[in-house]
Amino acid sequence: MKKYILPICAGIALAFTANQTADAASHSHTVQKGDTLYQLGQQYSVTVDSIKELNNKETSALQVGETLSLPAAITTEQRELLSRLVHAEAQGEPYAGKVAVATVVLNRVDHPEFPDTIKEVINEIGPSGHYAFSPVQNGMINQPADDEAKQAVQEAIAFQSDSQGSIYFYNPEIATNHWIGTQTETVRIGKHVFAK
Repeated sequence: MKKYILPICAGIALAFTANQTADAASHSHTVQKGDTLYQLGQQYSVTVDSIKELNNKETSALQVGETLSLPAAITTEQRELLSRLVHAEAQGEPYAGKVAVATVVLNRVDHPEFPDTIKEVINEIGPSGHYAFSPVQNGMINQPADDEAKQAVQEAIAFQSDSQGSIYFYNPEIATNHWIGTQTETVRIGKHVFAK
């Protein structure tokens, strides 16, 4: 009996690994009843606009059975790092403010004046020798993110285009850099001012 247990366990593990590999290699999704671009954006960690662009869709309408190509996703490691930053930067802020903080990082990744990855944006050191985000400098980024911060990151990824182009945020009550106040304000959420 024991000699059959090992091959069975190995077979199950191999099947499980094959399914994970197939999912990881999958770059398409067949639309099911009830699917929306927003849900797919969250499920696959991609933006709604990137799905629309890749599939030449002018609207968000989906047809059951339609096969959508999917862009490369933001990795689990990147989402976790961004979630920890959001948790550290926007703790106590409204949910919309947490989404906006995550969106600032994503906008910087897409902006020509900033680094090209989430990790590089978060760890960027400016010309003055200071980190772009204080939680990196003070170590608060190493604290685990709560569920709300993780959900805010997922929403920011799915709807990045709805951000009004914000690439900065600050709390005017505690900001020491007065240059930031000269940037074009896009929105105020909680104690944070967002700008571009």
